[in-house]
Amino acid sequence: MKNNMRFEFPAKSENEKFARTVCAAFVLELDPTVDEIDEIKTAVSEAVTNSIIHGYDGNEGTIEIEGDIDGREVVYVITDHGCGIRDVKQAMEPLFTGKPESERSGMGFSIMEAFMDDLKVESGVGVGTKITMKKRISDDGR
Repeated sequence: MKNNMRFEFPAKSENEKFARTVCAAFVLELDPTVDEIDEIKTAVSEAVTNSIIHGYDGNEGTIEIEGDIDGREVVYVITDHGCGIRDVKQAMEPLFTGKPESERSGMGFSIMEAFMDDLKVESGVGVGTKITMKKRISDDGR
């Protein structure tokens, strides 16, 4: 089974819920567990929030999400065209935050890594950031 989707939306905090809901609905055809849906929603939420807060820093912009299902694996690609990340390796360290003044926890990438099976972050300063997350949905005899 192969399926895909793509959508984009303004980088505004009120759209974060919309993004995670669409991504959760997209994977329903694989009959995921409640935990798997919650993990996907949380990871997508973290990625979108990072784009809004760090990528665009309150400025106008667009976030794009692509989803692909191949067999029992779902892949989400979340892309922004914001300021980019200077040092991806440092940004992915637990508790690192580029905005300590805004009381951010610095756990976004750690949460994405914990809830998804694979996480890849590509970024360029002045170009934006692309986050690719993969998750295999359990078969549990379905």
